[in-house]
Amino acid sequence: MSSPLKSVAVIGAGGSIGTIVVNGLIESSQFTITAITRSESKATFPAGVIVRKTNFSETDLEAAFKGKDAVISTVGSAAFSDQKKYVDAAVRAGVKRFIPSEFSASSLNAAVRGLLPLFEVKKELLEYLKAKEGEGLTWTGIFPSLLFDWGLGNGFLQFDIPNRKATIWDGGSKSFTLTNEKQLAQAVVSVLQYPQETQNQNINIASVETTQNEILAALEEETGAKWSVTSTTTDEQVSEARKKLGAGDFSGAFMLVRATTYASIPGLQSNYVKDLNLSNDLLGLELESVKKTVKRVVGN
Repeated sequence: MSSPLKSVAVIGAGGSIGTIVVNGLIESSQFTITAITRSESKATFPAGVIVRKTNFSETDLEAAFKGKDAVISTVGSAAFSDQKKYVDAAVRAGVKRFIPSEFSASSLNAAVRGLLPLFEVKKELLEYLKAKEGEGLTWTGIFPSLLFDWGLGNGFLQFDIPNRKATIWDGGSKSFTLTNEKQLAQAVVSVLQYPQETQNQNINIASVETTQNEILAALEEETGAKWSVTSTTTDEQVSEARKKLGAGDFSGAFMLVRATTYASIPGLQSNYVKDLNLSNDLLGLELESVKKTVKRVVGN
């Protein structure tokens, strides 16, 4: 077993995924964490996180990555295409591991890319990383599908807890997997702890295997209320999403991200337990109870 990767730089550390990852690294108490931010950024981070401001030029990124064991990219869609530059800088700086900004449905899946063409850039990056293996850089792609507790709490999964309303796709019986925030963070920590076992591979993780109907039933039980349900279909949601995008409304992209899990489209492989090789055992993760997660989120 190789030594753990201890010195870690996180790009996009102030975003939703970046915050989850940084909090998990802090909680493990095993890493030196550097947040890589733009020179003009006003973002603040928890105590103990080193902040390295950069103009994101290739030379300054290389300097920022010097001495780091791993670089984790948690950037959003606007910066997906910038990641090749990060990889090149990581190679020149002698970084051992690069974790790209996947953290969603798998960009390796053709049906997913059919819904979200912007994921083509993510797939290209994985291919680019493979091409860099001979230059001393290893990599790990982490695919959690959608985030369960995060998406329940903020309504992204279309369960409106304050108003007891839900939008259910295609009857709600399709099974899929979702991942909770802590398990996503633990997956990143485990990749850094076990670099040899996780190098140069794509890793699928999950916290729950469930359906929209099971989530709704758990929410109704926990809230003690009958929820109002709006029924919709894959065709309706995808069509509306593409209309929004065509009109310049980027919220359409979020609808398509939901579709990667909820939609009744052949080949999506949304249930990582049944459709793909799950890496939970490798990373020390276990499947969890839907009811337990719902209880925790509703209680917050």
